[in-house]
Amino acid sequence: MARRKLSIDDKIEQQKLAVSKAKDRYEAELEELNQLMKKRDELRNKELLQAIEQSKRSFEEIMDFFSTDDSQD
Repeated sequence: MARRKLSIDDKIEQQKLAVSKAKDRYEAELEELNQLMKKRDELRNKELLQAIEQSKRSFEEIMDFFSTDDSQD
């Protein structure tokens, strides 16, 4: 039983298909990652706002804190 040898063109087409499938999987995983990071950022922002609301500091004190340069020599 003779095995059919794949031509170089057949191998190229197979590889294109494999790359296309890998790209689709990559894009789906990247989208999932982006959604998770967005959700994390939303939760952090919500937590930060709650901390600010519960703080006894004034708006000006909070803004001064954020704008303070801690890398003083």
